[in-house]
Amino acid sequence: MDSSRLSLRPFKLSDVDDFLKWASDDRVTRYLRWDSITSREEALTYLEKVAIPHPWRRSICLDDRSIGYVSIRPESHDDRCRAYISYAVGTDYWGQGIVTTALKIAVSKVFKEFPDLVRIEAMVEVENKGSQKVLEKVGFLKEGLLRKYGFCKGEIRDMFIYSFLVTDSLL
Repeated sequence: MDSSRLSLRPFKLSDVDDFLKWASDDRVTRYLRWDSITSREEALTYLEKVAIPHPWRRSICLDDRSIGYVSIRPESHDDRCRAYISYAVGTDYWGQGIVTTALKIAVSKVFKEFPDLVRIEAMVEVENKGSQKVLEKVGFLKEGLLRKYGFCKGEIRDMFIYSFLVTDSLL
């Protein structure tokens, strides 16, 4: 994959059709806290009320077309040293290194944009081997297993916790 074709940018309402293409796929949303988006109207509402106002949610774009997202949510007050990362990409782009590249860009940017930030955490379901590989390729460290920790799609699930510190090196 030619990384010069890849970019991260804020979502726009004009992304609606590209967003709907990947956000309506149950394989993409399987490990996300939100359900698949099933209509253009629902996609517009999600972009307008969730994605666009989010403090740091970026569209992963290939040739400026939305193919996924990366979201980093910094905590506030005394916990502003920590943020949580989540991401997804359309199935047509799995296994091409796109998410790994996008996360490296995102991690580098947020540490510059949020000067109090020292730690980014990722929670990954035990079954989600692909996401675990991506995080490890970026340089995140697996810290441990959190038993019955994350509620997703009606179940409380076991999660691995990964972290990346401002002092860590991107791989």
